[in-house]
Parts: sequence; structure tokens; C-alpha cells
Amino acid sequence: MALLLPELTYARKLFLLATLPLILSVAAIALVVAHQSRTMAEREIAELEDQILSAKRQELQNYLQLARNSITTEYSPAPPDDEDAKLRVTQILAAMTYGTDGYFFVYTYDGTNLVAPRDTRLITRNWAGMTDSAGTPITDELIRLARQGGGYHSYLWPKPSTGEDAQMMSYVIGLQDWQWAIGTGVFIDDVLRSVAAARAEVETRVTRTFGYIGAITMAAVLLVFMSGLTITIRERRLADGKLKKLTQRIFDTQEEERGRVARELHDGISQILVGVRYALELARRQLNAGDPKAPASLDRGVEMLGGAIGEVRRISRDLRPGILDDLGLGPALKSLTEEFEARTGIRTELETVVFRNRLDEEARIALFRIAQEALTNIERHAQATEVTMKLAGHRTGATLLICDNGRGFDPLDVGKRGRGLGLRNMAERMEQLDGRLTITPLHPGTAIDATVPLKHILPPATSGRPPSPIGSAR
Repeated sequence: MALLLPELTYARKLFLLATLPLILSVAAIALVVAHQSRTMAEREIAELEDQILSAKRQELQNYLQLARNSITTEYSPAPPDDEDAKLRVTQILAAMTYGTDGYFFVYTYDGTNLVAPRDTRLITRNWAGMTDSAGTPITDELIRLARQGGGYHSYLWPKPSTGEDAQMMSYVIGLQDWQWAIGTGVFIDDVLRSVAAARAEVETRVTRTFGYIGAITMAAVLLVFMSGLTITIRERRLADGKLKKLTQRIFDTQEEERGRVARELHDGISQILVGVRYALELARRQLNAGDPKAPASLDRGVEMLGGAIGEVRRISRDLRPGILDDLGLGPALKSLTEEFEARTGIRTELETVVFRNRLDEEARIALFRIAQEALTNIERHAQATEVTMKLAGHRTGATLLICDNGRGFDPLDVGKRGRGLGLRNMAERMEQLDGRLTITPLHPGTAIDATVPLKHILPPATSGRPPSPIGSAR
């Protein structure tokens, strides 16, 4: 079953265009803030952990130095096989406990435990190879560090106060003459808990920050939505107003065109047909009466009927010239200018250039109507004596330029009073084609420049015929 997606209206596209960059940028900011917060917090936690562990290590060294000082009087003068001295040393170390969990331990280098005051089960037993619950070696590592002179080792060990495994950090040194490893340790589970609590607090802060950012984002999106809704309602009202004006203008144009056609039918064809009727009736009466003037009356009626036919053709040509569809824009403009010159007496010149491409139908009709409207305005208002019309193609499209030497007009005055219906029609035709209409006052006269973009020019014909002027563009 196909999934039907809702169609994106202009308002939805505008809303998405406004909100998506906002959401993406806020998400990027949130990720950067979270990353920076975690990085800084981890660095601070790591520094705190290092400081605490460094203090613990220094504490272990101090404890072991104290133990070393306590057994020096027994260890230093005694030979390696002095069992009495060894016994006294083990007794001294076994008695040295501190806190609830602190004590000293002793292992021989072969792994036998000699001192373990908190867990006497370990004494006299060999613990070589012993590991903690996580598999970390204990005895062997402590002996290895003691052989090297000393070092730190961390592992899991039962905590005397709780009986549960906890992380322990030990420091061990070696009594090389006796082959002993002496050490002590502190449990650092409190440090680990503090670090874990700090990390949890960081995560809580990051989560809270994400919540704040999310709330701000939602508020911003809601504000954009409300603003977009307000703008949409306002624009829709303006669009409805413009649509009403456009509809009224269309109705006015239709009524004006109907009135013009009605006047031409009434003033031209209707009167001619009435004259034809009178001529035919006169010829009939003359024929019935045997008057020899009857053929002349018939000839006059036929002549008047021919005039009516010509008038019908003229009106039809004004509404939609067939030559525009049959021969193209150039011949249609030539016919228009010749008729205009013959009717008005205004000298009119048409210039075209050789152009290989062809205009599409929309561009042909628009340019022809603009030429028609321009000549009508010149006839009614310009009081011109000369008109020049140029049609040319170029790299960016095609241009129709119409110039006259009439009295022109003031653009500021037109801007205040608003464009007339003819100028509005010309501008709207160019807007529909994504073209450009420029009206420039001359001294004297006016220049009208109508340019259609390149997308309205069709590819060259492939029939092998020679290039034709743009005036023949179909």
C-alpha cells in the first residue's frame, strides 16, 4: 500500500525553512555544550582524582617510612639468617595497625606470608600466584616491585571493616638482605565513590542543560510558528485583496473589450449591413419595376458586403491575428505596424535581426499584445509622428523595443496616480514569463523595453532550412 505524504504548502515550506535551521543549529550548540561540559568535567575529575591518589601515595610512603624506622634497630645489625631478629621484626610490624583498616604485611620472596594482623589466616602460607576476583595478580606483583626496590600496586582486597572486596592501593619495599617484601595499603573505594558521584553530577548537569536548551528551542519554534501564522494570515488577507482587485481588473478588461467589439460591430458592420440591406431592397424594387439602374444597386450592395467581410476580418485579427500562429511574430508585427501606419498616418518602422532560435507560444503572444497595447497608447495619448519597433535576440533571451517621439509622460506622476490598465497588463504579461518590462521617458517620447528570458526560446530547427529572422519565430 503506497504511503500518501501530505503536500507541502507554501506556509509549511516557510515554516520548515524557518524552523529546520533553528533546530539544527540549537542541536549542534547543545552537542557542543554537552561535549565541552563533559570534557571540562572529566579533566577536573581526573585532576581531583590524581590529587587524592597522590595524597594517598604520600601517606603510604610516610607509613612505610615509619615502619622502616621502627625495625631499623633490629634489621640493620642482624645477619640474613638471624631468626630471632626476624621474629622480633614480625612482631613489631604485626603490632603496627592504624585506623580501622590499616596494617602492614610481609611476604618472603617465595610468596610466604609472615605478617597479616587483620587476617591471620594468611600467615605462614604460601600465596604465590594469588589473584583478586578480577584476575589481577597480587603476590607476584608485590614481590616483583619489592625486588626492584619498591612501588605501588592496586587490586581488589577484602576490607576488614566490611568484609567485602574493595579497591586497595598498596606500597611495598624490599628488605633485600632478608628477601622480604614489606608493604601497607589504603582502601580507595571512597575516592572511587567520590569520582563516580562527580561524574553522575556532571551527567545530571548535562541532562538539565539539554532540558533547558530543549525548552528554549520549543519556545523559539512556537514563536516562529505563531509569527509565521500571523504573517500567513496577513499575507493571505493581502493576497485576497490583490486577488479581488485582479478579478475586478479582469472583469473591467473583459467589459472594455466587449464594449469595444460591440461598438465596432454597431458602428462598422451593423451600419454596413444596413446599407447592404437598403441597396438590395432598392435593387429588388428596381428589378420589379424594370429599372435599368438595378445592376448598379446590386453592385453597390456587393461592394458594401465585401466591406463588411473586411471589417469582420479586421476585428478577428485584432482579437487573435491568424498570421501570428501561421507565420510567426515578425510577420504579425509587420502587419500590425503597417495597419497602424495606414490608419493613423504615424510613420512606423519595424526592424528585426537574423536569429536562429524560435520563441515559444507564450512569449509570441505576450510580445504581440505588448506591441498592440503600446501602439494603442501612442495613438491615444502620445501625439507622436514617428514610431520605431525593434525585435532582436541575444544571449539572455529576446527583446522588443518600442520608441516614439511623442510628448511622453512623467514617471513620478504615473507612480502617484498608479499605472493605467494598459501598462498593468503589459507588466503582468512580463511577470508571468519571468521577463522584464522597462518604461523609460525620452526627450522627446517614450521607450518601452520588453525582454523575455532565454528559457522561452526553443532550440534551433533541425530541418536543414536556413536560419530565419526572429520575426519568423514560431
